[in-house]
Amino acid sequence: MFLSNSIIRRLPVAGLIVAALGLAGCSQEKAEVKDIIRPVKVVEIGQAVTTRQLDYSGSVRARTEMNLGFRVAGKVTERLVDVGQHVTSGDVLARVDPSDYELSVKSAAASLDAAERQVETVDLARKRAEQLYAKNFAPKSQLEQAILTYNQAVATRDAARSTLAQAQNQVHYTDLKANEDGIVTAVTADVGQVVGAGTPVMTVAVDGEKEVLIAVPEMDIAQFRQGKDVKASFWSDDALALVGKVREVAGSADPQSRTFAVRVSLPNDPRVLLGMTANVQATVASKAELVSIPLSAIAEKGGQKIVWTVDRGSDTVHPRPIKVANFTADGVSVADGLKQGDVVVAAGTQFMTENLKVKPSGNGIQQSASADDDVAATGSLR
Repeated sequence: MFLSNSIIRRLPVAGLIVAALGLAGCSQEKAEVKDIIRPVKVVEIGQAVTTRQLDYSGSVRARTEMNLGFRVAGKVTERLVDVGQHVTSGDVLARVDPSDYELSVKSAAASLDAAERQVETVDLARKRAEQLYAKNFAPKSQLEQAILTYNQAVATRDAARSTLAQAQNQVHYTDLKANEDGIVTAVTADVGQVVGAGTPVMTVAVDGEKEVLIAVPEMDIAQFRQGKDVKASFWSDDALALVGKVREVAGSADPQSRTFAVRVSLPNDPRVLLGMTANVQATVASKAELVSIPLSAIAEKGGQKIVWTVDRGSDTVHPRPIKVANFTADGVSVADGLKQGDVVVAAGTQFMTENLKVKPSGNGIQQSASADDDVAATGSLR
């Protein structure tokens, strides 16, 4: 800010004094702008970690679940249990109409009675043929024919007995019984419904060992092997944490979700109930090391992702290009551009300029994370 000589000559003395003060004020303002020190929050990159945590959610279920169905077809006439009810081995769960099968029993019994009478008749004929042959009153061929007829009658009788036993079994099969002690978890047929033989009618979760079923993507399935120890926590109780073991890993991926089913066995604990939501956490070795920083620390310059680093000696900031690996629930994983000991501006990056003097506030260290991290290592702002 300055005045031409012609204007100065026209101003009175008081005006000159005011103009001089104005010039001094402008100079002082420039000096103040030049000496601005902006307070910032920063994170310091800490020591790299060599492991990572994998977290997957699943549901608690019984190790053995039986889908029970009638062994014969028929119309359901009774359902004796409800979902959630505990049953013991041998309890009748449901029934189908046994009328037709009872008629089959009567028919098979009549057939067996007729077959037994036939055996008695041909047995008399066989014995008479043996006597006549012994006295040379009948040829041997007649005896052989009598024996053959008797054997055929005996076979027919045995078949009739088997038919009767089968018909009696079918009457018993009209009662659906529990094979093991457990809890009814599902009912898929009710009174009045016609069901086929083998059609699932109820599901019973067998008492005993419980497990958690989780779905693991193919990128991490190699980290789960049978016998691996994992930690299981439960949404319903933060204080409940158990050590489980991987019991089974599916041999192929689900064709729709492209994930692998992994079953984790749990120790017996009465606090764990069927259907509870569980979180399975596994510690695995990292493939490569990444640095985790807050999302607010990321800026963009010239179409490239950058962060603003703080020079410890001069307390000035400078842009540094980085390579982002992935985004996590806790921030951003950086694959290249940062190392241990770097101090990064964590907030307010839109106000940063080259060589701007800053005053870091607070304290804290941001740990590094590993590649493909599902849970990035956490840190605090400083």
